Amino acid sequence: MRELVERGFEDGMPTNGKARAGRRSVQVNIAESPLSWLRARGLIDERHYAAGERLRGDYETASLGPRVTMRWGESPTGSGRRAAPQAIDPTLAQIAAKRRFEAAVAAAGPGLSDILWRVICADERLPDAEKALGWPARAGRLVLTLALDRLAVHYRLARPAHPERGSGCRSSRSRSA
Repeated sequence: MRELVERGFEDGMPTNGKARAGRRSVQVNIAESPLSWLRARGLIDERHYAAGERLRGDYETASLGPRVTMRWGESPTGSGRRAAPQAIDPTLAQIAAKRRFEAAVAAAGPGLSDILWRVICADERLPDAEKALGWPARAGRLVLTLALDRLAVHYRLARPAHPERGSGCRSSRSRSA
């Protein structure tokens, strides 16, 4: 899905409204996730993208995100007008997705799970995640790539074959000879 909006920039800082003299204008797809933005620009490979999308799918299926609307599933039950509602039983799919999500985050490790959650689940842009985590600029992509690599190993996603790299690499045995 594409939701394009026009954004104006001046001196590298975004401004609201239309572009005027001295500014440049770009179209931004606000429906695009930070992960798909990275993939579209070739900054992460297909394996990393697939791992991130699996994590996002489990996060959303488990309904771990905050609720911003009212739940219309069942009305409260009880004997009086002010009776407490019964707890809503989560579905088996939600329980299984929550377990998969927790296992994947645990596989990434404590240092890498923060960037995964911020970029993949909370849809934070990399610069915003770097700032929130107190990291230097441009460190987020490297750490995110490492985290996505651990996720891909956890999900047992195959590494892409790189025939052009295989022919040019020399093993340590050929160097010592």
